[in-house]
Amino acid sequence: MSSMIYKKKSPLILFLVPAFLFLLVYLYYPFFQNIVNTFMKIGGLGRAAEGLNEPWYENYQRLWTDPYMRTALKNTLLLTVCTIVFQVGIALILALLVDTIRVGAQFFRTVYFFPIVISATALGLMFNLIFLYKGGMVNQLLLNMGKLPTEVKASGKVLVQWLDWKDQAHFLFTMLMPVMWQYVGFYFVILITGLNNISPDLYEAAALDGADGWKRTRYITLPLLRNVLCTCLVLAITGALKVFDLPWIMFGAGMPENMSWLTGTYMYDQTFNKMNVDYGSTIAVLIVVLGVILSNVANRIFRPSEDL
Repeated sequence: MSSMIYKKKSPLILFLVPAFLFLLVYLYYPFFQNIVNTFMKIGGLGRAAEGLNEPWYENYQRLWTDPYMRTALKNTLLLTVCTIVFQVGIALILALLVDTIRVGAQFFRTVYFFPIVISATALGLMFNLIFLYKGGMVNQLLLNMGKLPTEVKASGKVLVQWLDWKDQAHFLFTMLMPVMWQYVGFYFVILITGLNNISPDLYEAAALDGADGWKRTRYITLPLLRNVLCTCLVLAITGALKVFDLPWIMFGAGMPENMSWLTGTYMYDQTFNKMNVDYGSTIAVLIVVLGVILSNVANRIFRPSEDL
């Protein structure tokens, strides 16, 4: 009976065609239309194109000369590096630690994954309260530790020089830290699932041969996690290029002094605030190209092994 199901191809087509049409209408057509929009002159959302740009590559030329685009690329590439090092790195350490315990493992899995289910808007507002307001949690902590300078006026009023966490010296930390914190749990779940698929017999055999915990991790766990780590790296790279919600809630339109742009936030600002729809489409194409290139580089460096 089961062999007859696989010999009949018509039921497969019946299920595949609607899914393909859905992708064609809502994914591929908008993507290729977005590429066409980069060569057109579009004055605002919902408006018809006014014709080709003069020259037709004007928006791509603008990418090379736009100083804010350079800032957005620099910040995004820095975010990508931090994502790989801290998000995936911390997630790997946490997964290795949780995998070694037998009591309370489910509790830690839930706690580490919990930030993913919280709305990015709520997280952005929460970190605003922690960092960006005068007298916020971090500033209050620094004040109680005596790390903030104070001045007592003749009237007895105490003036505190609050630390501005969104100035040019601190905005990168303030912007990147919440993004790092939110998605550690996402990669933690992927890695802990990969660890659960490693046979305990391998660890028992290594222990009989005298291998300690570090050697078992180095020679058994990490090689067998290579495919999973490669998947996490690709997801981290593509995710970093698309980050938008948390930085936008916290910083809005490029504060301070247009130094906190990311490719995602700058694209949104150009499209919906500045109404440069054609230029916003060009930035979107650049994000896709960067994602493809960096993902291929990561795949070549950490190429999954077919033997594992």
